[in-house]
Amino acid sequence: MNKNIKLAVAGAVLALSATAANAGIVIPAGDWTLDVSGNVNAYSVWNKSDNSNTITSTGITATTGVNTQNMLTNGLLPNFLGFTGTTRQNDLDVSFTISLQPGSAHNSGLGVGADGGINNRQAFITFGDKSWGSVKVGKDLGIFASDAILNDMTLLGVGATAGSSAGNTTLGRIGYGYIYADWKPMIAYTTPNFNGFQATVGISQNFKSINALGTTTALTGVSSSLVNASPAYEGKVSYSFAANDVTGKIWASGIAQRTGSIVGYTNTEDPIAYAGDIGANVNVAGFGVTGYYYNGTAIGHQGQGWDGYGISSGTTLKGRDSDGGYVQVTYVLPTKTKLGVSWGESNLDKANGESFNTLLKSNEMWTAGVYHPLTKHLNLVAEYSHATSENQVGAENKNNIGSLGAILFF
Repeated sequence: MNKNIKLAVAGAVLALSATAANAGIVIPAGDWTLDVSGNVNAYSVWNKSDNSNTITSTGITATTGVNTQNMLTNGLLPNFLGFTGTTRQNDLDVSFTISLQPGSAHNSGLGVGADGGINNRQAFITFGDKSWGSVKVGKDLGIFASDAILNDMTLLGVGATAGSSAGNTTLGRIGYGYIYADWKPMIAYTTPNFNGFQATVGISQNFKSINALGTTTALTGVSSSLVNASPAYEGKVSYSFAANDVTGKIWASGIAQRTGSIVGYTNTEDPIAYAGDIGANVNVAGFGVTGYYYNGTAIGHQGQGWDGYGISSGTTLKGRDSDGGYVQVTYVLPTKTKLGVSWGESNLDKANGESFNTLLKSNEMWTAGVYHPLTKHLNLVAEYSHATSENQVGAENKNNIGSLGAILFF
């Protein structure tokens, strides 16, 4: 299977290991081997939100007020169509990957509905050798927090929607247990696999905007106004193991970026945005258990840089602390149907001296899912999630999300 879909299917393998495809459509082409692979998915989603308290946040949270919505859309994964070419030249393994992600949602240009447009999440080359590792140059899934999303069982389903689709996907557990790894231009190096140990380091495109929510309004003038921001520096170490019937993985990753100065503000405290995480997944006798935790300053929530800074006084911005994590338990029945339940939460603190009480404080979500392999490649999925958002003074909004659909890997 090509490199790009391995990222998506890695999570699917963990959630439904008996059914994910082992290879795409392989086409020999002279010195090259072309691998065409991907997935197609669609879900009917029912969403009911209760309460209509003011909870101010960049991005999407369960704050849509009292309403009921029904929609047909992609889940956390968009549809994927990826092309990877591989060859061996001058003692180097060389490859390229390009992928497109068309949406299944209703196109907003044809009427009311979420955007069903096309993303371009991957365009990269790799070169290396198993003796010394590999180098990646181009756009791909970020390094920090990548294992959090790849181990999330809602990767096969829907998870959080907050009343609408997030572009051409839903949120899964993004912002309800981990920060989105995002798809970024990068240069990265990955070591060889040393008996299960492996590491990746790299520089990636910085998050250019800091969405600093002020005491009365979202300061849109702050967004995309960073000056002299450094690249983001990311890294990850992991250990994969297998002993008798027990398999698993332990990992830790981190990110740091100098945010630079922000136009219109005389002082920016905490000029370095950073975060770190740790997680583990263990599988034995049909059971799978995953635990994950992250912590950071000025990194924000949901998306990197979202609400990472607050106004502590006058024109001084100060970094907000954030943390969160999730726990997940799955079990495979004799029919190969996988049952799963997970809980997660993402928290955002006010900056020191800040008095912005309607600012988002936490997003919490419980999810239960059933994932059934109808064929080797085709899976039926049903999920129910209960999400709660809370502001800094304890006012809450709640969301109930049910979904039913299918996802096919090739």
